[in-house]
This record gives sequence, structure tokens and C-alpha cells, in this order.
Amino acid sequence: MAFSGGDEAVVARWLENFARSHAKREDPRAEAVVEAGEGGTDARMGVRVRVGERVEPAPDRPPLALAFAEVAARRGDLAWCAALAARVRDLARQAGRPGARTPA
Repeated sequence: MAFSGGDEAVVARWLENFARSHAKREDPRAEAVVEAGEGGTDARMGVRVRVGERVEPAPDRPPLALAFAEVAARRGDLAWCAALAARVRDLARQAGRPGARTPA
């Protein structure tokens, strides 16, 4: 049985836990922030990673954007999850490096 589907709350919670887990693997101080968009299957979710006061992508840039339908359908796909994990870890590396941006 594939681990996919779910309503918005379930999928958003999964994404938040997934992003937090992978961000912390890069930097234990990292916190993932999931921004949920409007409801429905066309909904978009965004991911940012905060390390202390530093945030990536910076608040003046769009977050790592994911479609609700894609996350719901592909959260059981190991290759897709590995690629998403790499993207989240990269955000954590950027946020944790010296000289990284701070919120406006």
C-alpha cells in the first residue's frame, strides 16, 4: 500500500514533520516553517528554513513551493522524497552559514 493521499491537514503535517526532520539533520538549530496556501487541490504550500534569526529563502523571496496535490500523491515515492530532502537540507545549509540573510 502506498503512503499517499490525505486531506490538507494530514499532508501539511506530514510536510512540516518531513521538512523539520531533514533540516535538523543539516543543522540541529534549524526549524522548518510550512506556509499553507488557500484550500483545495490547487493549493500551494511553501517551505522556509530558519536557523536563529536567518531564514532561507529570505522573506522577500518566494518559499520553496509545492502543490498540495503533488505532495499528497508523491509523499510515498522514495525518489521524490529524497529529492525534496536534499532541497530542504540545502536551505538549512544556506540559513546556517555565516553571512546568511536575516529577516527584513
